[in-house]
Amino acid sequence: MDFVIEMLNIRKEFPGIVANDNITLQLKKGEIHALLGENGAGKSTLMNVLFGLYQPEKGEIRVNGTKVHISNPNIANELGIGMVHQHFMLIDNFTVTENIILGKEPKKSGMIDMKKAEKEVQEISEKYGLKVDPHSKIADISVGMQQRVEILKTLYRGADIIIFDEPTAVLTPQEIHELIEIMRTLIKEGKSIILITHKLKEIMEVCDRVTVIRKGKGIGTLNVRDTDTHELANLMVGRDVLFTAEKTEGHPGRRVLDIENLFVKDSRGVQVVKGLNLDVKAGEIVGIAGVDGNGQSELIEAITGLRKAENGGIRLKGKDITGLRPRQVTEAGVGHIPEDRHKYGLVLDYTIGENMVIQTYYQKPMSKNGILNVKEIYKKARSIISDFDVRTPSEYTKARSLSGGNQQKAIIGREIDRDPDLLIAAQPTRGLDVGAIEFIHKRLIEQRDRGKAVLLVSFELDEILNLSDRIAVIYEGAIVEIVDPKQTTEQELGLLMAGSRKEKAGEQSHV
Repeated sequence: MDFVIEMLNIRKEFPGIVANDNITLQLKKGEIHALLGENGAGKSTLMNVLFGLYQPEKGEIRVNGTKVHISNPNIANELGIGMVHQHFMLIDNFTVTENIILGKEPKKSGMIDMKKAEKEVQEISEKYGLKVDPHSKIADISVGMQQRVEILKTLYRGADIIIFDEPTAVLTPQEIHELIEIMRTLIKEGKSIILITHKLKEIMEVCDRVTVIRKGKGIGTLNVRDTDTHELANLMVGRDVLFTAEKTEGHPGRRVLDIENLFVKDSRGVQVVKGLNLDVKAGEIVGIAGVDGNGQSELIEAITGLRKAENGGIRLKGKDITGLRPRQVTEAGVGHIPEDRHKYGLVLDYTIGENMVIQTYYQKPMSKNGILNVKEIYKKARSIISDFDVRTPSEYTKARSLSGGNQQKAIIGREIDRDPDLLIAAQPTRGLDVGAIEFIHKRLIEQRDRGKAVLLVSFELDEILNLSDRIAVIYEGAIVEIVDPKQTTEQELGLLMAGSRKEKAGEQSHV
């Protein structure tokens, strides 16, 4: 069998941890090969070895049968290996074209030939069906478009083997569908793909083979057609995983959150939340279902004090919290699991211990008379790390060193530990594996069962249907319908999210 990539018995160590323990992965030409594992299992580390970002302690790499030493990404590029990183390596103030050609600029008379560069970018984007505006600034385009730019960067450098690192973690369902079509196009054009993921549905839909790793060790390689999601989940986690959350009937109590006629503008000054009304009671989970960009982010930012409301009122347990600063909102009894864990959830260069007290460091026993009590801070951190299964070498490890899933578990642990009356969970399982998703779902249901109000915002419809006691459908900045998850379907939710309203007779009509 001819393999375009062979990674044989790769071992990669970091201080105090073996990230890859003699793993073998072999990629055939023209296949989409999934690399499956829990958050922190060593998937990205293995691919960073292939891309030349890390050097292995042991093992060898072969490209098209020839043993190679990939000491840096430039050598990987020369060997036809490209990588689309989970957290995009783009410069916000540069245009699409400037980002694509960076480091490999076409020259004319010693100057960058932008005309030639834009022509080449246009040709590649048309060839692979990756439509982008070459003149747009990265800061002005969507996350899905930014990912296309990352893919074009690898193609511009002549990559035949493309590594996708958790490519769907930050995408909407529509963008995920588009990406899958792009991958299929790339395979038709003779490329080979390694897809790092933990989304079992995507593996079943698009991949040919899958290599499973668990806690740094290779578990095996299977043909996708010969397996199913339950077997893959078992291999990945090492135990049976529940795909549906177990919960009893809810018993909603008093209103905890009450939003009336809320209007909020986005960063461009455009009104995106328009007369929104919503309430969340103690002891219930209210899920917000909607296509990305219908005002969900601005709604959460207005509740949590991150954005000013133009009009309307937000009350927490009867107290007006409209326009309060984030710390005041937190102190009033709101917990916030933000959709962007890097921007709003963590200070990446602080330790995990410091991040665990980022909202409470000024309170006793974390500090006294303005002096931090470091012993108490790290004691609290150890408790959260233990309770929420945050896998980290220690509480003194910097937050940026943890896998995305463990960063998320740390944030959720911190927010729940503060025992808020209202817990806002925005995309709480984005980028997480099935084991971590199961764990977080249990924790959200626990909060509900303890009489807390939970507001869940998610683009995963099965998550909304699974967890919610009521589903509020948002469209163009307003709640258009409240539905019972036991009496609706993904199809009906999809119609409502697209702007249709239920009629009493069950017919559909456009809003």
